[in-house]
Amino acid sequence: MMIRPPKKFHPHPFAYHQEIELRIDSLTNLGAGVGRVDGWVVFVPFCLPGELVRARVFRNDKNCSNADLVTVLEASPERVEPKCPLFGACGGCQYQHLGYPAQLLWKADQVHGLLQHMAGITFPVEPCHPSPQLWEYRSKITPHFDRPKEGEIKEIGFMPNGRRSGIIDVPQCPIAMQEINAALPRVRQEARQRVKTYKKGATLLLRATEGKVETNPNAVVTERVGELAFDFLAGDFFQNNPFILPGFTGHVAAEAAQGGVRYLVDAYCGSGLFALTLSKHFEKVAGVEVSESAADWARRNAESNGITNATFLASPAEAIFADIDFPAAETAVVIDPPRKGCSPEFIAQLIAFGPARVVYVSCDPATQVRDLALLKEGGFELLKVQPFDLFPHTRHLECVMTLVKA
Repeated sequence: MMIRPPKKFHPHPFAYHQEIELRIDSLTNLGAGVGRVDGWVVFVPFCLPGELVRARVFRNDKNCSNADLVTVLEASPERVEPKCPLFGACGGCQYQHLGYPAQLLWKADQVHGLLQHMAGITFPVEPCHPSPQLWEYRSKITPHFDRPKEGEIKEIGFMPNGRRSGIIDVPQCPIAMQEINAALPRVRQEARQRVKTYKKGATLLLRATEGKVETNPNAVVTERVGELAFDFLAGDFFQNNPFILPGFTGHVAAEAAQGGVRYLVDAYCGSGLFALTLSKHFEKVAGVEVSESAADWARRNAESNGITNATFLASPAEAIFADIDFPAAETAVVIDPPRKGCSPEFIAQLIAFGPARVVYVSCDPATQVRDLALLKEGGFELLKVQPFDLFPHTRHLECVMTLVKA
């Protein structure tokens, strides 16, 4: 039966749902395979470099096409059996079909490619630091559901792969911690029993904390990193792979504390993760936050951990360094901005302050490389690039770049 193409479908170079064979050359930063047909680029998810695949085209753009994987004709030796039965349908993971050593290689390679293509920088990237735990590592998940229909909540889970709407029902998640999977059936059942309280869709919270699971976003929870304990609200941001955090924060500390610096500024301090884990390496530490409530949690965490050389300031975004009196030549600055990276105004303030060292932590290397180009123009030199795999089996990674004042 002929399938009618969507109204906006462009029929060149392939017809709608035309099946093609192609060899996959590489992976995109989103985890999709990249191949070519007569020089024309085609993106196909869930396939691996070196594989020969059959794919079904669903969109032609100006300079590339997108297709769904039909079958793998010649498999890569790196291909493994996905652990989750929902892999490929659920949009949460992109790499469960790729062996873990190869995941680490591709993540480091993607950072290397971003440096070259976005900033024109050829620079060695350190091997991606692996997660000590490959499964059951996430300490927080937020499944959601759509507005109840006919008095019933349908699917509770995550967005489908490749779509911007709809929900895949997720009764268990192999990258979530054991405590979360143990609590998930109960939390899902309770939501369905309260169906009359939901006029529209909602997001549920499951946060593992000290052996139990918290579902109230306003409850205080505790996360331990090495010898320190951090309290924060369950719904607030905190790194979600606790197993890698000692090594992750230890690397940031080692990079920030070199070169004779005596002072540290943590410019996106949140509840104090970097400021407090790094405090023993510096004479004085100042954490800066635009959120007064986040700065208050950081103060409480400093007090509860007996840390006396750290102060926390709530400063407006346009004057982050206004109250910092550390001598810039003896100061390191750690920045860990949200996914969108730093604003141009913040970069300008950082350059004007001119610290001896900058350690830039990012959950999106693309925005990090964009900002790196501005910092280089402002007189900073790139010293080290170290990716960390906080999120095995997904396309996500953290990257730590060390810069020094040239």
